[in-house]
Amino acid sequence: MEINWKIISLPLASTFVISKGSFTHRRALVVQLGQEGCTGLGEATEISYYGISLERFEGMIQQNLIRLQAMEVTSPEEFFFKISPLFSSEPFLLCAFDCAAHDLYGQLKKKSTREILNIELRDDLPQSSFTIGIGPIEEMVEKIEQKPWPIYKIKLGTDKDLAIMKALRSKTDAKLRVDANEGWTVEQTMTLSQEFAAMDVELIEQPLPKNDDHQMTAIISKTALPIIADESCQAYRDIATCHGKFTGINIKLMKCGGLTPALHMIQKARKLGLKIMVGCMTESSIGISAAAQLVPLVDYVDLDGSLLIKEDIATGVFLRNGWTIYPEGFGLGCKLLKEHSF
Repeated sequence: MEINWKIISLPLASTFVISKGSFTHRRALVVQLGQEGCTGLGEATEISYYGISLERFEGMIQQNLIRLQAMEVTSPEEFFFKISPLFSSEPFLLCAFDCAAHDLYGQLKKKSTREILNIELRDDLPQSSFTIGIGPIEEMVEKIEQKPWPIYKIKLGTDKDLAIMKALRSKTDAKLRVDANEGWTVEQTMTLSQEFAAMDVELIEQPLPKNDDHQMTAIISKTALPIIADESCQAYRDIATCHGKFTGINIKLMKCGGLTPALHMIQKARKLGLKIMVGCMTESSIGISAAAQLVPLVDYVDLDGSLLIKEDIATGVFLRNGWTIYPEGFGLGCKLLKEHSF
């Protein structure tokens, strides 16, 4: 198997602020797998607050290159279990290889990844939210006015959260979701959930730090809104511990290791009666195209990552007024733009 990779900078369309910091750009490691004249793409985004280092990833690839080149993608799941021992400590890197394998396998079989996974599109697919980062209230209002959208995810975790939501609700009738990114206390969660329920907010994502999950059992029985786990649910092993503490989970491919483990997470979550969101990092259309394969299987969608960067490096699955649009083609349906090709 042929393996190529490169690091690409992704300047953001505007400074993105959440409770964990502010960011003007991301970097992405793009992985390309080649076999029998076909290629597949995967992506890992560098997220500082998760301790991600793309240079470390490059070193791991180089260290295992001979073993990787000797492998063959006979099925994505089989390939995932071959590479898992090499990258088990780095799910973001594992995700890039797993998604590239799914893309490559689709090219080899001349089918879309959804076809191979027996995922059928339906007429009532859930729409994706568009994220509004933290900022001065007037700027957050302006972003909503500049980007008409059916669903907004509002980043919170400030001392002005209630004022922010009142201002935004006064300007839009769209669905509103809230993401505190671990920025609240128990008391804030209880109080704000009541206030936000009165504003017809749809759900709250990750109100408490994940180390305080033991307090979620008391909250979930009293809170006025559904609560979705994000930082508290990063891998398959976390689903059981989220049961009884959260209404649902947010599955992000880079956190769990790719499409292969994500599919197992969906099966487990459904058995436990948990709602499911498919989410993303700030990433290009390569990562978004991979995550979008799961849209027919979930309840909530948050796949606006490629809309938050200034210039995409690839084409692929995209959003039109919240709806997921799948291009013609095999595999994930993504292609690097000419200026970024290998």
